[in-house]
Amino acid sequence: MSRADQKNKEDQLDLTLRPQKWDEYIGQEKIKENLKILIEAARQRQEMPEHILLYGNSGLGKTTLAYLISKEIGVSFKIISGPTLERAGDIAAILTNLQENSILFIDECHRINKFVEEYLYSAMEDFKLNLILGKGPMAKTIEIKLPKFTLIGATTRLSLLSAPLRSRFGAIFGLNFYQLSDIEKILQRSVKILNIEVEEEAIKKIALASRFTPRTANHLLKRVRDFAQVKNQGVITSEIVKEAFDALEIDNLGLTFQDRKILETIIKKFRGGPVGLQAIAAASAEEPETILEIYEPYLMRLGFIERTPKGRIVTKLAYQHLKEKLTWEDSLFK
Repeated sequence: MSRADQKNKEDQLDLTLRPQKWDEYIGQEKIKENLKILIEAARQRQEMPEHILLYGNSGLGKTTLAYLISKEIGVSFKIISGPTLERAGDIAAILTNLQENSILFIDECHRINKFVEEYLYSAMEDFKLNLILGKGPMAKTIEIKLPKFTLIGATTRLSLLSAPLRSRFGAIFGLNFYQLSDIEKILQRSVKILNIEVEEEAIKKIALASRFTPRTANHLLKRVRDFAQVKNQGVITSEIVKEAFDALEIDNLGLTFQDRKILETIIKKFRGGPVGLQAIAAASAEEPETILEIYEPYLMRLGFIERTPKGRIVTKLAYQHLKEKLTWEDSLFK
């Protein structure tokens, strides 16, 4: 099987594990309740729901929620990525080809080209598209009427979304990290779909290392399944989980080699902090945005890193987890 075929198979498997109805979507109960009310109220008024903005870390279920909203309403669902909208013609082609009363989902909407973003304002408010044809004295504006639609935007960086665009969303919801019990339920559902045999203790260990994120939990489950298939006739046990995690350089709390490198960099090179993000990035050979978006949220959730006015500091919990000896200089913990 070629690499492309393997990736297509993996992507198809991810779609298989994605919830297909509300009852299968575990966690985020408050958001689900509010969305159901929003949808039902719009249905009673015989209207489309207001534009919706979903924000939160990667893998928390923003795309899945958007898909479930379209299924609940029973309308067509169009998905695009923000960075692909580079020219006015891109957004014009998409908006004019939407079906009446449909849903347009824009992932990573904070990365839409700012020039293109301005065309969304009138489209979201008045369902009209104002295009400028030509340049200089010969330029003229044409107005194109658009079909009614609901825009669902998703972003991992709410602060980077421009105020004019953010203000045009009628409902804004922030997705949180999942509870450990919810992650275990998600894994149990995935186990049934994948038709694999798993010990209860193994599920708990995978859930504990999932970074409280469903996507990560399912990815870990698939990798552990590979080890079980090759080394234990397909049965996932606690021992197989440990062997897989050791090979993947993941510890019992889900910290990767990169997570530990960032913590050890702050401890060994900056005496535990405080230290600025740019200094951490330079010393650990990681991009500042990568630290900010991928590693830091989970490390803060665990209580391993704290942000202070002077910079990041490593907490006593991180020292204990890494089994680093507290030095006299680490007076913050005394």
